[in-house]
Amino acid sequence: MNGQPAQSKTIRAQLLSDMRSGIYAGCERLPRESVLAEKLGISRTQLRDILASLEREGFITRRHGVGTIINRHVLGVHTRMDIEVEFLDMIRQNGHEPAVAYVRVSCGEADAKVAAQLRIAEGAPVLRVARLCTADGRPAIYCEDVLDRALVKEDYTTDDLKLPIFHFLQQFCGVYAYLDLTDIRPAAADSALAEIFQVPVGTPLLNMDEVDYDIDGNPVFCSMEYFVDGYFRHAVMRKKL
Repeated sequence: MNGQPAQSKTIRAQLLSDMRSGIYAGCERLPRESVLAEKLGISRTQLRDILASLEREGFITRRHGVGTIINRHVLGVHTRMDIEVEFLDMIRQNGHEPAVAYVRVSCGEADAKVAAQLRIAEGAPVLRVARLCTADGRPAIYCEDVLDRALVKEDYTTDDLKLPIFHFLQQFCGVYAYLDLTDIRPAAADSALAEIFQVPVGTPLLNMDEVDYDIDGNPVFCSMEYFVDGYFRHAVMRKKL
């Protein structure tokens, strides 16, 4: 990744923080583009790209002759299903102390479902990464990521998989997750999930069955995620097109 995308990501995060609780927390609008670009030390072209991404996600609305309006009703939402947020950040944004209880890595073979999701042969070697995240010391999110072992180009250790899977994919596979398609459904904890979450069998959970794709539309990994109730309020922003 070159410097400008990384800088844009940092400035985008800074603007979000400034609108939520910083210098623009009491403002209805952002400054004019020329003023804002100068304050941030970037070009107006780079600023427009950042503002375009914030507008796509509903945080701002740009109107000709009016300016850049800050949408506080959207900024106030802690967890957005339509925006990819790493688990620890999600827990933190909801007011809890995040931690990773464990990361367990194993090798296996693709079953029929995984093979169809990853477009590989049934029985092909896969890498499975199970991760349990806690909120205030209690189990909150359990995730199992699966990827085609043929994607892994370099030697790795379990420690290399302690960061979110996106980092591993970039560093050891040379692939980047561009978007995901997720099937969202309610689930009831079976005996295995009940033990993981330390809850009774049958406890309601939120299940997200996800496949991530690169920019060319090739699947790079699939993920089965479970969220326990009580820590999150998931929202979805939908625009009328």
